[in-house]
Amino acid sequence: MKTRIAVFSDVHGNLSAMRAMYRDSRQQHVDQYWFVGDLLMPGPSVSEIWRLLKIINPSVIVRGNWDDLVVNGVRGKIDVKYPSHIYFARLAQYVGQSAPRGMVDEIASWPLHVTKKVGPLNFGISHNLPWLNMGQDLFPTQSTKNFDQVFTPADPPIDVAIYAHVHHEIMRYASDERIVMNPGAVGEPFNGWDKLHRDMRAHYLVIEVDDLGMASVNFRHVGYDRKAEQAIADQSAVPYVELYDLMMHTGRAYTHDPEKLTRLNQKYGYATQYLDYCKRLGQN
Repeated sequence: MKTRIAVFSDVHGNLSAMRAMYRDSRQQHVDQYWFVGDLLMPGPSVSEIWRLLKIINPSVIVRGNWDDLVVNGVRGKIDVKYPSHIYFARLAQYVGQSAPRGMVDEIASWPLHVTKKVGPLNFGISHNLPWLNMGQDLFPTQSTKNFDQVFTPADPPIDVAIYAHVHHEIMRYASDERIVMNPGAVGEPFNGWDKLHRDMRAHYLVIEVDDLGMASVNFRHVGYDRKAEQAIADQSAVPYVELYDLMMHTGRAYTHDPEKLTRLNQKYGYATQYLDYCKRLGQN
C-alpha cells in the first residue's frame, strides 16, 4: 500500500504561495499533509491562511519559532528592547487584531515534536531540534554531528527525521545513515548562492511511502504571482509593508536588519503602538 504525504512549512503569512502549494499538492494526489511550523508573519494574511490550513487539515502539525512569536506577541509578552523585537511584537499585534476566535490558543497548543509511523518507517517531525524550535544548529552547512541531534530516543527508533526552520530543502544522512529531510519554505525560500536563490517559487516536499520504505522523494517548486502577493500586502494594514514588498522583489528577509528596522520603527512609532496595545490588554 502506498501513502503520499505533502510536507510543508514556513508559510510566513504568504497566502499566494500557500494557495499555489495546495493547488499543486492536489494534483499530486497526496493522501495527507504534515505542517512543520511557522504559519504567519511577516506576510499580511491571517484569517485567510487560517481558513486554508483548516481546509488542508494536516494530520501532523508542529510549532515553529514564529508561531511562538505570534502567541507571545498577541499576549503582550514580547519586550521592545531591540529593533527586531519591536518588529516581532508589532507584527504579532497585527495578527492578534486580525485573528479568528480561538486561533492563537490553538497555535499555542501545537507540540514541538511528533512521531508518526507510515508503512515500515517511523518519522520524527519537529520545526528544528525536537526540544527547541529556534537556533542555527541545523543550518545546512553544519556538521553531521549536529544533525544527529534530531534522532531523539524513541521506541521504535526514528528512521527519518523531518525538520524545517532554515528555509532550505535538504536530504542528507546522520552519522548512522538515518535520513534527515527538510521541505524548504513555502513563503520564504532562500539560498546564499545567488543563482540558486533566484528560484523563489513555493517549495515543499512530497514523500511516497510503500511497504518497503520511501518509494519516491519529490522536492516541488511551484510558481506563483509575487506581484499579486505584494498587492495583497499593499491593500492591507500590515506593519512593515515596505519590507514585505522588498522581500517579494528580492527574496531576502530583513528580520535582523537593524538599520532598516530602526528607521521604520522610528518613522511609525511601532514600539509605542505595541506598548499601548499591551496596556489595553492589561485593562481587559
